[in-house]
Amino acid sequence: MKILNWLLVILGILGLIGVRMIEDKVFYDPFLNYFHEANKNAYFPHFEWGKLILHHLFRFLLNLFFSALVVHFIFKNKRWTFQAVILMVIVFVITFPIYLYCIHTKFEIGYLFSFYMRRFVIQPLILLLIIPMFYYRKHINSL
Repeated sequence: MKILNWLLVILGILGLIGVRMIEDKVFYDPFLNYFHEANKNAYFPHFEWGKLILHHLFRFLLNLFFSALVVHFIFKNKRWTFQAVILMVIVFVITFPIYLYCIHTKFEIGYLFSFYMRRFVIQPLILLLIIPMFYYRKHINSL
């Protein structure tokens, strides 16, 4: 049974990697090349608001699913999995409108700030904080 749990954790991690690997083929993101060029004076791309928002939401849901899979099968605690999902949703609900504002102002708020807001929107970075936090919580609860 332990092997199955770890296989599911690995499946979740591979799912997160897969989302990243197919980002240019599956998701509409005209800012992908803009930020990959690492040129602060790059041309601001033309985009469609509705399509951009829907694709970011879809990507977030995929990342959320695979992240929840990882958390659930590491800790095997439904309550903690639910809490992790809530934390990830809260971070997205905070960062997504900020990123959209950055786009609206054509990144006048700052290139690096916009770059990192985008990272929090499109990557499951919060997972890197949740797992150690829950390990610490597990350790404290076992004392």
